[in-house]
Amino acid sequence: QVQLVDSGGDSVQAGGSLTLSCTISGHTYSTWCMGWLRQAPGQEREGVAAIDSDGKTTYADSVKGRFTVSRDNEKNTLILQMNSLRPEDTAMYFCAADFARPLTYYSRAKVLEVGTYHYWGQGTQVTVSS
Repeated sequence: QVQLVDSGGDSVQAGGSLTLSCTISGHTYSTWCMGWLRQAPGQEREGVAAIDSDGKTTYADSVKGRFTVSRDNEKNTLILQMNSLRPEDTAMYFCAADFARPLTYYSRAKVLEVGTYHYWGQGTQVTVSS
C-alpha cells in the first residue's frame, strides 16, 4: 500500500527558508510523478512543484526561482526547498504522487493539477509572517 508522510512545515518570517520532506513507501512503479500542492484558507488547492521519474521538474510561476523540488531515490524522499518565502506562501502543503502512466502524460499542466494525483500526504503547515 502506498503511503506518503510529509513534514517540515513551520512558522518563519518573510525572506526565510524552509525544507519540506515527504517519505514515500509501498510503490515499485518505474514511472511516476510526485508533487507538492498547497491550500490556503478559503482557497482552492493548487500545484506548486513536481518532479517525474525522468527527473523533469515543473514549477508554478509564483514559486519559480524560489522553490526547488528534488527526490532522494535512496531514501524514497521527496523534498521541497523553499527560499525567499513570502506571506502569500502561507498554506497547508501536501505531497502527492501518481504512478504507472506514460511519462508523456505528465505535461506541465497535468503535474500542477490536483486531479492528477491519487496518493496524498496528510499535509504540513507553512506560515510566513511579514
